[in-house]
Amino acid sequence: MGVVLLNPVRYNRVERKEMNAVSHGRPLKFMARGLLLSAQTTTCTNPTFIFIRRQPLPICKIPFMARHPRRRIHPALCHSVPSPRFFCNFAAITHDTVDTTKYTEAFYRRMAMAGLKPHHRIAMGVSGGPDSMALCALTAQWKTNGLNAAHGSGEFIDGLLAIIVDHRLRAESEEEANTVSLRVSEMGIRCEIAHCDWLDGRPKQGHLQEAAREMRYQSFQKVCIQNQIGVLLIAHHADDQAELFVLRLSRNSGVLGLAGMPFASQIFSSYTHSYDDVSNNCGILLVRPLLDFSKEDLYKICQGGHQEWVEDPTNQSLLYARNRIRMSLRDSSTYRFKYELQAIISACRKTRLYVDHVCSNLISNAVTIMDLGYAVIDLEILNQSKIDNLCLSRFTALVLQFISQRHRPIRGSTAKLLLEYMHTFPCKTSLTAAGCYLCPAPGSRGTKALVCCSVNCPLPSTMELFNPHPYTKPEHHILDDIEQILADGKLYLSHLVPDVSDVHFLGVASESVLTEAKRLGMVSESTYNEILLLHSEEIKQFRSKTKAAIEFEPKQEVKSVNTNISSPLLPGQICSFMNRFFVVWKPSEEITDGAKSEEANCEEDLEGESWRCHCRSCIVGNSMVAQLRHMNESDWLYLAELSKCSTPRNFQQQSGLSCTRLEQTTDKTILCLEYARLSAQRALRSLKSIPVAARRSLPVLANSQGHLLSIPNVGFKHCPYLKVSVAFKPRVPLGGGHSSFI
Repeated sequence: MGVVLLNPVRYNRVERKEMNAVSHGRPLKFMARGLLLSAQTTTCTNPTFIFIRRQPLPICKIPFMARHPRRRIHPALCHSVPSPRFFCNFAAITHDTVDTTKYTEAFYRRMAMAGLKPHHRIAMGVSGGPDSMALCALTAQWKTNGLNAAHGSGEFIDGLLAIIVDHRLRAESEEEANTVSLRVSEMGIRCEIAHCDWLDGRPKQGHLQEAAREMRYQSFQKVCIQNQIGVLLIAHHADDQAELFVLRLSRNSGVLGLAGMPFASQIFSSYTHSYDDVSNNCGILLVRPLLDFSKEDLYKICQGGHQEWVEDPTNQSLLYARNRIRMSLRDSSTYRFKYELQAIISACRKTRLYVDHVCSNLISNAVTIMDLGYAVIDLEILNQSKIDNLCLSRFTALVLQFISQRHRPIRGSTAKLLLEYMHTFPCKTSLTAAGCYLCPAPGSRGTKALVCCSVNCPLPSTMELFNPHPYTKPEHHILDDIEQILADGKLYLSHLVPDVSDVHFLGVASESVLTEAKRLGMVSESTYNEILLLHSEEIKQFRSKTKAAIEFEPKQEVKSVNTNISSPLLPGQICSFMNRFFVVWKPSEEITDGAKSEEANCEEDLEGESWRCHCRSCIVGNSMVAQLRHMNESDWLYLAELSKCSTPRNFQQQSGLSCTRLEQTTDKTILCLEYARLSAQRALRSLKSIPVAARRSLPVLANSQGHLLSIPNVGFKHCPYLKVSVAFKPRVPLGGGHSSFI
């Protein structure tokens, strides 16, 4: 085992004996600030990690590596005789071969649990570190063995793609990405490098990791969509779960958050390439097959496969919470501590698995989703089921997140307020929370609750415009594969749902999970105290950083959605409205079938004529730009008046036409007005069946003066030559998609 320690430090007898037990080893390869490590000449059966505890700053345990985050160390220094206060030694490595059989078998089992088979098209997120390089080695072996095929020189494994994201946050990142791509290609894996473009400039230091993570997953999804791949493997492992547990514990997360990252989950793109992207919205299935592997296991896999890897120097920065927790965990990582910490996480995951199962059943039985963008919850079913508060709170959050299409979870006082509301039966009051408006459903006498989007609450970006472009639809067998993978994964998961008697943290408050684990004997007194110490230290760091951010960062204005908001929309341009409706309009030279059936009298007179020449009521201006906004009360009043309108003079008052333009109207325009009148009558009948609260979130097409042109959800439009279409296609499905916390 080779280790380099770069600290002036006094070490004790045990540490000195352990370090003297190893001899000098091989030279290293350096690549910019990231260190490229070779394991091709020798391997180690049991790498030993040396960690010096008495030091000004913690040192991470570094196998096969000599590095410093800000300094290059010449290999010759590793062979010098160390002084008592500055130790620098690269030790010899045993020549025993690492047996990776148990790792490959475990990996194969995890892939089967996710519903994956070797013939499926799969992508991998690769950073070049030991985690992702181990993932590459295991996946390549799984693929080739399963397909009974080998790749020769210059050939790639069929259906396997490595995605390398160059964040462009360091000067060396492009060189490192190219080097990693070369290494992965030598393994027979096709690579694609995605370069990040920071349009608003480099993220601030305090938000750097979060912004980089968001950009990384956007890049993953974009490359997967372009390559028609529906499965993405990520190399998160058991040590990552432990870090996340401590991090979330310090943020007062409940048991669902302490369950950590799911083994498998669907992720949905926050952007849209074309209208067809959402026609079969299965998202990307993200699988973490290494969650049962420790970091030490992954080093052994790389050694056994003679793989090289890169270490990112930013992983040593104490500015980031994860790095601080990682180093602290290494300082506490006895076998017993790691085992008991994983036992708590496993119990949290079992609780999460049970809760998700209950919520899935509740969604199937108690929720009705309307294609107008709102939901109806049957409170009577919830009341009779006597659902535990944790399950009910999670269920409510899932419904509200779907209606508002928000990605952030509902927490704190808002979650408590919603829980109290759902416990009230029958429901007699209304509530605005988490971007939604809740009220008794009309005619239900309080036995059902209506949940619709609140247009007056702070929300994410509500409108996204994009132009249609040539798009290759996914091949049918790719979509069939994804559906089958999801079905197989859910089938496997259904057999693992625990009984309520086996769920330990169902009624436990977030701050009591650790105490309950100690009471149940999951953790010893020493492990309990160690976790509490880590918890308290990170809370101090978090509070100090939060205070500094409040004092020095300017407050950002919160944008709210209101009924007056509008966005210009060109003909043929597609608008994603409130992340749930896709709206597109254009003038038509021919009357649509729907228009013909609606008003047969207009058919003969208007068919074949240009709407611009004869349809004065629908002209949107010389720029051919319409406005998209929310429906408001004035639109309802306008429809009511239009439905009674029978003369051009009445039409002038409603449409705002000048006397000069009114004189230019023709008999054909009057016929078009008759069509608008009948369309308004039909729209009013439809709107009467829609709850008033739900009407406010409907998209409306208006001209530049704000006058109503169309309400596509109820089929109203002013002119048969105006072609408007709308589709209810929320990006994130109810329940957030498939997830597995096994």
